[in-house]
Formats: sequence, structure tokens, C-alpha cells
Amino acid sequence: MLIALWQARPGLAGYDVIDAVTFCFITQAFIGPMQLFGGGLGIPERIRSGDIALDLVRPASLQLWTLAEDLGRAAYLFLVRGIPPMLIGAVVFGITVPAGLGQWLAFLAGFAVAVVVSFGWRYLVALSVCWLLDDRGVAVVSMLLTTFFSGMLVPLHLFPGWFGDLVMVMPWAAMVQLPTDLYLGKAPVLETLAFQALWAAILLALGALATMAIRHKVVIQGG
Repeated sequence: MLIALWQARPGLAGYDVIDAVTFCFITQAFIGPMQLFGGGLGIPERIRSGDIALDLVRPASLQLWTLAEDLGRAAYLFLVRGIPPMLIGAVVFGITVPAGLGQWLAFLAGFAVAVVVSFGWRYLVALSVCWLLDDRGVAVVSMLLTTFFSGMLVPLHLFPGWFGDLVMVMPWAAMVQLPTDLYLGKAPVLETLAFQALWAAILLALGALATMAIRHKVVIQGG
């Protein structure tokens, strides 16, 4: 479908056909490491079991401990779930490869920050269980927002006018669209990394505030 679309509309969204195919396989490679469909954190289950009470009294930061665990999971899934689809795409369809070491480093940096942005968002969704008791509704809304606004379905550059400008400044764009543009060499490196880092800092700060809030009042469902 992407090939047919870009053959009919060459240069659409600033991509050629190979760029569009590459975009597809890069975004597929992001699904596992960034948990774009949600989840990946054990906090909701620990709230339901009551184990969160033990987590909150430990000397280690709940947020940083969970982040470290998530980064390890993301690194593993990038190797076993991310790279194979890219290799298949390269063999079957052919994909764009970064031109040099600098572009590779820019992409890897953008990918790493994108994982932190994804964690920051999912951490807030997970902590919502402390007040909502059930995370299923929030998880579904989160999945829809992430799927639509991250660029996982189609490049966000396809959206027109003010709506296109709006989606590009949302945190979800920092998860998929921007690191993919860094891979393709379609985005300014320093500005893109700074924008991603800004959203990572904002989400982590909100997560820290939410963690302090649940220390004062949390409804434990079990244990």
C-alpha cells in the first residue's frame, strides 16, 4: 500500500518510495522496545497485589528503579524484536541506510531518548491505577493516542495545516516520528534531540510528582 501510494504521489511528505518503506520497517522495529501498544511496566499488577506498599518504603526510587528495568527490557527487545524486521525489510524491499557514522549516532541517540519518553508516558498511565483502581480504560486511551499521534500508522508529515503542526509538538511524536526522521536524515539533529529531551524531562518530572503523591495516599487492592 505504501509503495502504491508513493508511486502515485512521488515526494509525498518529503519522502520517496524507499524512504516510505524504510519508515514502515523502522516503526515496526520500535513497537517492542517502546511498548507502543502500552504496558511493559509491572506497576498496575503490584498495586492490585499490594506489593506497591513495599516498593514505596524501599530506599530506592520507584521511578528510577522502574526506568532501569524498562531500559533493560527495551535494549533486549530492540535486539530480538527490532532488528530482525529491519533486516527482513532490507532483504525483501530494500531500505535506506544512514549515510555515515554521524547519522547513525544521531539515530541511536534519538532512539534512546524516545525510549525514555515512552517510559515517562507509560509510567504516568501505570500510576493512574493508584486512583482509578483499573487501568484498562486508561490503557486503551493511551494506546489509541500513541498509535495515532506517534507516527506509527503513517508519517505525521501527512497531516495538513495546523493539525500537522500540533501533532509534531506532542510527546508522542518524540517516540516514533522524530527518531525515524533522524534515521532518514530528514530532521535537524540538535533541535530534534533537544525537543525529545524536553519531553523526556517533562514526563519524568510529572512522574516524580505523581510518585510523591501516591506516597501520601494510595488505594491498595490486595495483599
